[in-house]
Amino acid sequence: MKVLAIDTTSLAASVALVDEMKVIAEFTTNYKKTHSQTIMPMIDYLKNIVNLDLKSIDYIACSSGPGSFTGLRIGASIAKGLAFALDKKIVPVPTLDALAYNIFMNENIIVPIMDARRNQVYTAFYIWENSEFKRISDYMADDINIVLEKLENFKMNALFLGDGTDVYKNIINDFNENYIFALPNLNMQRAATVGILAISYAKGGLDVDAKDFELMYLRKSQAEREYDERKKINDSLF
Repeated sequence: MKVLAIDTTSLAASVALVDEMKVIAEFTTNYKKTHSQTIMPMIDYLKNIVNLDLKSIDYIACSSGPGSFTGLRIGASIAKGLAFALDKKIVPVPTLDALAYNIFMNENIIVPIMDARRNQVYTAFYIWENSEFKRISDYMADDINIVLEKLENFKMNALFLGDGTDVYKNIINDFNENYIFALPNLNMQRAATVGILAISYAKGGLDVDAKDFELMYLRKSQAEREYDERKKINDSLF
């Protein structure tokens, strides 16, 4: 099974080609360029460098959120466009699943945190149990302090990763000095991880037609929140 994978959910832009045995190619940038500038040239370069006929892939894997609203929509548009053009199905991979899957066979609770601003993070809790990767919480968009309180209920040490670690590391350390953090090479979204996890999900029947591919936002966009606030104020005046 051969999978073309895309992740545009954060500052990092990443594309990869994987099969069940190896990562064939992966290109990742973590630089301040918009994904609309980077992803299609990266896919084109990947295709050329490994002599890939796009018709030969079995699935397109795409991080389905949460994450940057703009980034999510760019990734989804590209994945859908390729899926329609190639008559392939999409395997949606929740961003937090793929981020946590960077950490293999760890005895700690794995806690990916993505900065959602206003002291909030996107997160979920994961463990490896009997060589099986498991999510043990709901997907959350919550205040970092509330997340840490929920985590404490598990009575286990925790390993944090994701762009939220740069923002909230001091808060996490103050809460529990025994919590640890992933190395920089494991700390961000990688399309290769999305692709490898997508192979497992596809075998479980979690692929969808392009028209049915949906994103997981977890919360409203800033524009939608500001509209709701203005509407509340206006409603209160009349």
